[in-house]
Amino acid sequence: MKIGIDIGGSHISVGVIDNKGRILCYDEHNFIEEEKIKLQESIIKNIINLIKNILNKSKIKIEQIDIIGIGSPGEIFKGKIKNAVNLNIHEFNIVEELKKYFNNKIIVKNDGVCAAVCEKEYGSLKKYDNCVFLCLGTGIGGACFLNGKLLKAGERIPFEIGHMIIKKDGKLCKCGNKGCFEEYASMRVLKNNIIKKFNLNRNVHGKNILELIKNEMDNPEIVNILNEYIKDLTIGIINIINLFEPEAISIGGSFAYYKEVLHPLLVKELQNSKTLRNYLPEIKIAQFGNEAGIIGSTCIVWITD
Repeated sequence: MKIGIDIGGSHISVGVIDNKGRILCYDEHNFIEEEKIKLQESIIKNIINLIKNILNKSKIKIEQIDIIGIGSPGEIFKGKIKNAVNLNIHEFNIVEELKKYFNNKIIVKNDGVCAAVCEKEYGSLKKYDNCVFLCLGTGIGGACFLNGKLLKAGERIPFEIGHMIIKKDGKLCKCGNKGCFEEYASMRVLKNNIIKKFNLNRNVHGKNILELIKNEMDNPEIVNILNEYIKDLTIGIINIINLFEPEAISIGGSFAYYKEVLHPLLVKELQNSKTLRNYLPEIKIAQFGNEAGIIGSTCIVWITD
């Protein structure tokens, strides 16, 4: 058995995973604003507590765990979170810190890649050799598979799609550039636009935002926010299609929880847009939703070869 951990911009999720990629026990913690001030300390503290909780609930001993896998935003290299701009974390040796508390093998990989690997191994992309996974959350991550293999460049996964420039002299991104894809099409942007427009509490839960959207679909302000978001998302996806011509694109992260509202709008906008050779792949929703990162973080066959 394994433990999978997914670190997000607003939460940490932890699960016990069996050898078939099934989550046996699960728990999560949503960061409060005070925790974000000392985020590295909060991450370690909450991982320890969450692991203890799920082991107690599942009656599994830590000695039965073969590996602890971690999916984190940002650039990951040799056990370190070297640069996670959306978390404002740099050179964080998370493996070394957790080794103070656990003797198990611990690995850390990019969260978008972990989610992509889960969907390729078990989920929405399993039957496709050439495909792309997009993880829309606090930022935009993902991975590309060509001829059935994860696109890699040495030790690194060359798919920082969230920092593709889609608007010249656009919004300033935390990476230092202007006009990055994730500054227009991440779920963070959509949620913040709705929070600002409707004067909601900054800590409002995502399900409450979804309920508001569903109840206000006749409200021109909601319609304008959604349409602008979908248009920006479409620009990035059209670029991906023209570059790779994938058989399918699967979208996960918190986007998956809004699929009832967002997926039909996206498909319609893509159908009304132009790609090279008028090619449009299948646009799928991640089968495992936000759980994909937890499961994928433990798929050794993909993320260490």
